Amino acid sequence: MQELQLTRDLVFLDLETTGLNVIRDRIVQLALVKLPKNGSEPQEWSSLINPGIPISAESMSIHGITPADLRNKPTFQQVAQKVWDFIGDADLGGYNSNRFDVPMLMEEFARVGMDFDLSKRRLIDVQRIFYKMEPRTLKAAYRLYCQKELEDAHDALADVRATIEVFKGQLNAYEGKDLLDENGQIIEAPIKRDIQVLHEFTNDLNFVDATQKLRVQHDGIVIFNFGKYAGQPVTEVFKKEPNYYYWMLEREFSTQVKQYIKSVMREMEKRK
Repeated sequence: MQELQLTRDLVFLDLETTGLNVIRDRIVQLALVKLPKNGSEPQEWSSLINPGIPISAESMSIHGITPADLRNKPTFQQVAQKVWDFIGDADLGGYNSNRFDVPMLMEEFARVGMDFDLSKRRLIDVQRIFYKMEPRTLKAAYRLYCQKELEDAHDALADVRATIEVFKGQLNAYEGKDLLDENGQIIEAPIKRDIQVLHEFTNDLNFVDATQKLRVQHDGIVIFNFGKYAGQPVTEVFKKEPNYYYWMLEREFSTQVKQYIKSVMREMEKRK
């Protein structure tokens, strides 16, 4: 990393957490690697952290950290000063860190009365470099999979035709190839010339709707992913407070959401 021109230390961080809500969720593992400005060897610090709240099933399935693993581990309050001192006045880096890791760390510090100031720090988000340098536009996909330039981009008909060509190119490129997913698991040949298989591969089946207001748990139960009933089953909420259903119908929720809650209410009416 000698090529980096560092005027202050640069600390890369990564978190594992109880969930994805920056405000409500907590850190269960924190890892820091410091690249010193003087060019000396990187320094590392990491710890499991007892969050004091439950870990969602979804998060456990991703990082594999269980409540038993954290039973005798320190709370964030107990390690906060060590983390603070390790970071010092360093700039910060990570992967999707601007939207998740850094805000989550700030919340943890705030809960223990420490004001983690970003105003004089520079933030390096490696994911943003990736996304900007390897654009995921139709034009870029057309160049990659079809080996030619897309003319008349943003003309609707031209874009649809190009999308079909890209789709065929993807099938040719990936059919029969295994995928190493973000958790290090090998998925055998996920791309097949099968619409159901492609549907499951290209949709986030953890959510009922595109706006992610309704989430599907591993047990198949649909829960609210927002508001005062976040984390609670839709059916149970409507049973105890049917007015919430009517409130949702009148508010600016998506058609997907309204269609789903209407189907829930119809099923509840049938069972009466």
